[in-house]
Amino acid sequence: MIRHLVLSTYLLLSSMLGLIPASVPPNRGDTEPSYLPQRVFNSGDKRFGDFEAMLAELAHSDVAFVGEQHDDPATHRLELAILEGVARRRSSVVVALEMFERDVQPALDDYLAGRTGESEFLKVARPWPRYATDYRPLVELARAKGWRVIAGNVPRRYASQVSKTGLAALDSLPPAERGLIARQIECPKDDYFKRFAEQMNSHPGGSDGQASKDEQRAMTERFYQAQCLKDETMAESVANIYLNASEPRPLIVHFNGAFHTDFHLGTAARTQQRLSKSRVRVISIIPVDNLDAVKPEDYRKRGDFLVFTLKPAKKVEDGRPRAEGSKQ
Repeated sequence: MIRHLVLSTYLLLSSMLGLIPASVPPNRGDTEPSYLPQRVFNSGDKRFGDFEAMLAELAHSDVAFVGEQHDDPATHRLELAILEGVARRRSSVVVALEMFERDVQPALDDYLAGRTGESEFLKVARPWPRYATDYRPLVELARAKGWRVIAGNVPRRYASQVSKTGLAALDSLPPAERGLIARQIECPKDDYFKRFAEQMNSHPGGSDGQASKDEQRAMTERFYQAQCLKDETMAESVANIYLNASEPRPLIVHFNGAFHTDFHLGTAARTQQRLSKSRVRVISIIPVDNLDAVKPEDYRKRGDFLVFTLKPAKKVEDGRPRAEGSKQ
């Protein structure tokens, strides 16, 4: 019973927090509007601003984290718009992605350099579901511009091992495998842990009485360690690029699930620790039902910029309303 609880909680929660991607239906390009509604809130100025003004400020940053909702089509279109806007202002950019893991970097480099074709690249790169619609445009823009693309995430198998047995699972790894993981891994019981634990406790199956409080606490801590493993590895990937770059250093734009960087916690905090003097900006893209009814004070601390976009329109099928892009 406990094993089933751990497995079900791992699959559902890790999908939500980004340990594994959710499997979702493809985008329906024929329903996309020509204009993408959005509103940008500048948390520093405490006022709504302009998308282009946000891009201008990002262009003067060192690292920009773009926090996404994985299954929202409008979010992915906005991500491409952000990257295109940055390209108009900075010639040297590095794209970093949670969606590719460190061990596929050679395959990614070969594709970007034209040494292999896309089909060969995708066979070994383990792309996320909906890569073709959600992330391929980012990679292809970088390829056209001659930018580097960084596969920054920890290989999923190690995060899975840690979620089951804790960080001790890393102790027996050979050096070649250990090199795919951040050298420094810390899991402080800070606000990030509190938010993570709240997600665990509120998640279906996280506290249904089948496990004791001690077992639930131990499971939460193992999952948190797996989350920290990802954050530290992505942060190290970003920091390595920045510190080893020649002047003028490129702007690094990192795309990840919003939980990893909201409130300047997680990957954003671990990056700032490694790059204490760098200018790190956090953008959180937030799908909402009504742009005109947005109350930014409910979200303001999530990032330096909040980009609100409309949730997909609901369709009526078989007499039942369903959100565009939702699991059926």
